[in-house]
Amino acid sequence: MRTDPFREFDRLAQQLSGAATPGTWSRPASMPMDAYRAGDDYVIVFDLPGVSPEAIDLDVERNVLTVKAERRPEAVAEGTEMQIAERPLGIFSRQLFLGDTLDADRISAAYENGVLTVKIPVAARAKPRRITIDSAPPATIDGQTVEDPQQLDA
Repeated sequence: MRTDPFREFDRLAQQLSGAATPGTWSRPASMPMDAYRAGDDYVIVFDLPGVSPEAIDLDVERNVLTVKAERRPEAVAEGTEMQIAERPLGIFSRQLFLGDTLDADRISAAYENGVLTVKIPVAARAKPRRITIDSAPPATIDGQTVEDPQQLDA
């Protein structure tokens, strides 16, 4: 699996500059993630606190997994004066390029407590397997086993 290095650079630059601009559909903000392998699955965990499950889109096209989510501001009573607004709002997106060794047709996802967990199984063709070696039956002449197969040519 690979991530987009330019998007990672943008995310790092935003963190260093302290920019808290909301993501837009044309320029979404990045979302934090962890990725690891557990047995025959790759597991990717995205932090999306405050995002409703209906506001999350998960798509796969040509071995590219795209996660998009939108966090909208919470409704406050009229006349309320905001004192501090640090929670990021807007559109968040992340793309991962899936290798040919992953089974993109069997991806599963679950969302609980603000965490999106995506499991991608390793393709059967990429799993290690043992290959059996067939041995040829011993050569025979008139029912007698021949020790040297070159005797059959004589």
